[in-house]
Amino acid sequence: MTPLAHLTRIRPERNEWRFYRIDIWPDLFGGVSLVRQWGRIGQHGQCRRAPYSSEADVAKAAQALSPHYTISGGTVPATTDCRKPVCN
Repeated sequence: MTPLAHLTRIRPERNEWRFYRIDIWPDLFGGVSLVRQWGRIGQHGQCRRAPYSSEADVAKAAQALSPHYTISGGTVPATTDCRKPVCN
């Protein structure tokens, strides 16, 4: 599954190597979940899942989050790390 958004923020002078990722996952009950993952590049990072009843609802929520990530300095990386987020 391709992520909706995969952004990185790299500032070596501040020792900052971060990634942000937004995915949509189907759940077992016919709904969908918006999955956000963030953390240090090369690590699993933190993960948050939010359940929604329809894909239209989750698309609205994802659009609302996207400006937050780009305003905070995220950029699209040249190569995408396609590891699945680890959520419990």
